[in-house]
Amino acid sequence: MSDFEAQINKIKTQPGFVAALDQSGGSTPKALAIYGIGEDAYSNDQEMFDVIHAMRTRIMTSPSFNGDRILGAILFENTMDRDVEGKSTADYLWQVKNVVPFLKVDKGLVDEQDGVQLMKPNPGLDALLSKAKSKGIFGTKMRSVIKQANPAGVKAIVDQQFEVGKQILAAGLVPIIEPEIDIHCPDKAEAEALLKAAIMEQLDRLGAADQVMLKLTLPEQDNLYRDCIEHPKVLKVVALSGGYSREEANTRLARHNGMVASFSRALTEGLSAQQTDDVFNKTLDMSIESIFQASAT
Repeated sequence: MSDFEAQINKIKTQPGFVAALDQSGGSTPKALAIYGIGEDAYSNDQEMFDVIHAMRTRIMTSPSFNGDRILGAILFENTMDRDVEGKSTADYLWQVKNVVPFLKVDKGLVDEQDGVQLMKPNPGLDALLSKAKSKGIFGTKMRSVIKQANPAGVKAIVDQQFEVGKQILAAGLVPIIEPEIDIHCPDKAEAEALLKAAIMEQLDRLGAADQVMLKLTLPEQDNLYRDCIEHPKVLKVVALSGGYSREEANTRLARHNGMVASFSRALTEGLSAQQTDDVFNKTLDMSIESIFQASAT
């Protein structure tokens, strides 16, 4: 069995969740501040990325972080390009930790129109996908955001996500399609109904051999995305925490059968640069276990 086939099998059949370690330029200072490192600890982007890589390395090398409970980890390009304990980050995750490596490939969001924020144009995507494939990356993630239950906007978001998803599939990678619904959306349940319908329509148009993943905001209606989870073109449906606390996100997630977590801030909640390794590892273990249990319903 090839690594790719083994990774498909792991994502499809094993219990666990996806760790999102992909904060990039704009969100890195906030992530570091929560971790207890202020902006006075670095003076430029290079130093900032050195510090965030040290934080991510501490997470990835922790004995609490392994493939027993974690299916995959989503990386930022800068993290993919670096090493962990003498191996490229993707190789370290898969070969040492048995965790499937993913890469965030979007370049951020354009201004809101029709109640949504589409992804920015990404002319360098083919080159990035080629590099990712050569570095042992299994799949990709790309995020856009729905702010209002606007039918035209939701359709535009889903159309763009699947259009780029097909480009990723053509490169031999598995796309995580992430049309996030802002948890503060005033008509969130209505937006979710629109989103589900648009996703199902696009899934039905995929090629016979195509497999995608979906990363969706935890919905108001329990098991709303059941049809997506059971669709033959869907490898896995994962949930983003979207600003909910870990406790709230876990409580909501446990109500959705077959949906597993792909948490970022909720995963690292409670971790601090000032903690001893023992306290850090125990805190991370508690976080991973709680998310694992919420994903097991």
